[in-house]
Amino acid sequence: MTDKNDRHSERQQKLKETVDTKIAQAQTVKGLVLVITGNGKGKSTAGFGIAARAIGHGLKCSVAQFIKGTWDCGERNLLEQHNVEFQVMKTGFTWETQNKETDTAAAQVIWQKCKSMLQDETLDVVLLDEITYMVSYNYIELAEVVEAIENRPKMQSVVITGRAAHRTLIELADTVSEIKNVKHAFDSGVKILKGIDW
Repeated sequence: MTDKNDRHSERQQKLKETVDTKIAQAQTVKGLVLVITGNGKGKSTAGFGIAARAIGHGLKCSVAQFIKGTWDCGERNLLEQHNVEFQVMKTGFTWETQNKETDTAAAQVIWQKCKSMLQDETLDVVLLDEITYMVSYNYIELAEVVEAIENRPKMQSVVITGRAAHRTLIELADTVSEIKNVKHAFDSGVKILKGIDW
């Protein structure tokens, strides 16, 4: 048993040394670009988790929600109580609207507000929830999104969520997480649950 404990301690010591070295080498201080993509559930949830964490540390956040409609949003209900500004497209899912012209116009209205957010030095975090769809559908030009993010204030962090993030956004990002779908209750005929799924 002692040998096993000794080997465990040696492994953990090596791990600690590796982590300590990485921490010592990380000297750059700047706002981050984070992309949360993939086909699994939880991309927006993770983005809102970052916003909630930032608010908990006294940072200032704003949120733009693409795709989402006028239905109740638990995250918005909570974060608006902490002075988080929301810009919501309010047209609903694109498979419901089925109108590219009106969806593009609605996306552009919110995108203009996003550009202002991305120039606002008082904002520490900007969450662009499900903007990847707007880029994929050509409702918003990729080059415009990249330019706005690249020219934002140095300490502002940007969180991008949505499926099929364009490779340019992935290359631009400092951190990219891909959420994989393993199993989803909805696929088994289970209704979405308020407070859990939305």
